[in-house]
Parts: sequence; structure tokens; C-alpha cells
Amino acid sequence: MENGGTLPEIEISYHCSPGTPDGKKIVWICHALTANSNPEEWWAPLVGAGKYFDPEKVYIICANILCSCYGTTGPQSLNPAGGKPYMLDFPQVSIRDMVAAHELLRAHLGIDHIDLLIGGSSGGFQAVEWAISSPALVRRLCLISCNARISPWGTAFNESQRMALMADATFEAQQSLDGGLKGLACARSIALLSYRSYAGYQVSQAEPDPDCRQAQRACSYQQYQGKKLTGRFNAYAYYYLTLSLDTHNVGRGRGGVEQALATIKAKTLCIAIDSDVLFPVSEIDYLARHIPHAQLGIISSAYGHDGFLLEYEQLIEKLTPLFPQ
Repeated sequence: MENGGTLPEIEISYHCSPGTPDGKKIVWICHALTANSNPEEWWAPLVGAGKYFDPEKVYIICANILCSCYGTTGPQSLNPAGGKPYMLDFPQVSIRDMVAAHELLRAHLGIDHIDLLIGGSSGGFQAVEWAISSPALVRRLCLISCNARISPWGTAFNESQRMALMADATFEAQQSLDGGLKGLACARSIALLSYRSYAGYQVSQAEPDPDCRQAQRACSYQQYQGKKLTGRFNAYAYYYLTLSLDTHNVGRGRGGVEQALATIKAKTLCIAIDSDVLFPVSEIDYLARHIPHAQLGIISSAYGHDGFLLEYEQLIEKLTPLFPQ
């Protein structure tokens, strides 16, 4: 691991198109924080039979990232040293470690190039890091709603979520993999504020009764979203994933961010969302200005950062010149 920790063994869960990649363009999708290795589930408008990314026409690969709880080694995995789940004894994982795991899978599959490497949010962190560490591997690169280095604003959101986890006594107790679920619900509520926008909440969470005595609709929505995540995710995995976000810095050990970005050889498209408060347009524009010959595309959305999962028609319109289907 980048910070000196080690894992004696590793499992990687991944999805890929049926058959072999022979004769097909290879599309590698890097998923974001709490997604899994099946983009047909979380990016269904773009990925699937008859969709823009059709597994019958292109060879699609998506790997679950280190620290996640969807099959790849993480804090919920058994530590061979003691036969119990790692939980808070798991080594810290960086974005570069996640890319190193992708490299292991790539070698295992015998993939010698990637026609399109695409990722949104922390998936974009992985994609830009990989395009820098292996510039000859990637032919086309699409970075959506991300940046070259974690911002203080982003780290503040991440730390606030970790504080919520640590405030749940069952999390630090480490008595069960179900520990920290109340903290996880609170952390998700905090995160959601960075994923959405003022305008979006004005539309979707406004009180239906203009004369109500106390606003409640947004309250119930935050509660629902928090509980929803606890039903499908692990608090210890979430904790380590937020830590990994704070390691993101493509310029570390490479002479700075601008020098690192200048080494990218892939034909690149950087897509921003105009209402994104987590990764504002200025950060995506920075990527486009410092990656050689990169193009900037801006999507208009009321959904904020989550627009990269929802505005599929605009995404396809921006993607088509880079990767015609």
C-alpha cells in the first residue's frame, strides 16, 4: 500500500462483458464511492443491452474498489492473522492503491489497452490517476465531476462524515460488522448535501402546504436517504473510503499537479455540472486547461453533483464526439 501498510491477500470483484474483448473496443468504468462493479445497476440509462454502452458491442469492465463492501477486500473481510474481520485494523488505502488493484485485474484479463476510461466523482479520481500512472494504456479518457486534488471543501465534508461515524459508540466498539449504522445514516445525510443543490431541494423538497407550521419534508428525505444506505453498505467500509478520498493528489511525488496532468496522452473530455457544489465548474475547467488538448463539456442540471448519474441524455451528447457508437 502507498502508506506502507500491507495486505497478505486480495480479492477483486468485477463485472465484464460476456466472451472475450477480441475485436471490440474496451471500456473501463470506474465507479464512485458507494457503487458496485455492476454499472448496469447504478448507471442503467447508459449501460446495458441497447444502451450507449452495450456489452454486446463494446467490452465493458468495472471493478469494485478496495475498501468497498461489494466483494473486493475491505474492512469487512477476514484478517488471515486472526480470522476476524479487519474493521478498524484495515490498512489505509489511497486512490493510487485502488488503481494498483485495477492494474492487477487488467493484467489478469490480458488487457493491453483501454479504448475509453471513464469515471465520475471518485471514479474520476481513479481514472485520472490511472491515465497519469500508465499514459500509454489509455486512448480516450472521460473525467466527470471530479478534480486533480481533493479540495479543503471536499475534505471538510469527508471529515464531518467520519465524525458522525465516530459519534456512534457501536462503531468504535467493533463488536459487529453492523456497528456504526446510526453514524452511517448521519454521514449519508451530510454527504447528500454535497451531492445535491439548493435549486434541486427547492423543487423536490418544498413543503406542499404553504401555511405549514413546521417544515418536515426535507427532514424525512434526509432520514430516508440515511436509512437507505444502512440497508446496503458497511460503516467501516464507508469510513475507509472517505479516508481514501483525502489521499487524492495526482501531483504528489510528480513535481506538482500541473506537471502530472501534462503527462496524460489520452484524448480527454472533462465534464462539469453547472450546479455541482462539491466539484464546481472551475475545478473541471482546471483539468481541461492542464491536460494536453483536453475538451471541456458542461451539463446543465438542478441535481447538483448527482447529475452525472441522472443527466444521461446530456452525457451521451457530450460523449459521442469522444467515443462514437
